[in-house]
Amino acid sequence: MYKFTPPSALRTAKMRVRAIAGAVALAVVVPLTFANATPASADPAAYFVFTDITREEAVLKLTDPAKIQHARDLVNGETYDRPHVVGRILKRQADYNPRWSYHYNPDTIDFFDVAIEVCDATIPYVEDHLDEAGGAFLPGLVWCPWTSRLIREIHAP
Repeated sequence: MYKFTPPSALRTAKMRVRAIAGAVALAVVVPLTFANATPASADPAAYFVFTDITREEAVLKLTDPAKIQHARDLVNGETYDRPHVVGRILKRQADYNPRWSYHYNPDTIDFFDVAIEVCDATIPYVEDHLDEAGGAFLPGLVWCPWTSRLIREIHAP
């Protein structure tokens, strides 16, 4: 037999169903929305100070996790393999390397043991001859200071 349900009980039941449905929707949507989000302050890059025979210092930015680990191993004395820096320079100042009018392109940085002489120059020499870089001096803008070495890791600027 049919049992009469008062309208107030129906409203209460509908509100409970809507509340449960809303909670379920939030439980599903919120994790999906933020699963791939990274905080705006998260920077997968690492920054290292390097020097050369002149004792001048410059900063480079690494973005490749394997190269970041190698750099940290060098700084911490855990390896002596490939201690020198090589890469293509960009003829403009970087916010993390404000002293110099150039910086390494982070996508091109690598490490080496021995390199050809044509890409060797000191940090201040590159600055003083930046207008010549890319021609006979540092062909292809490839710079490999033979006496370069990382000295410390720094926080992102």
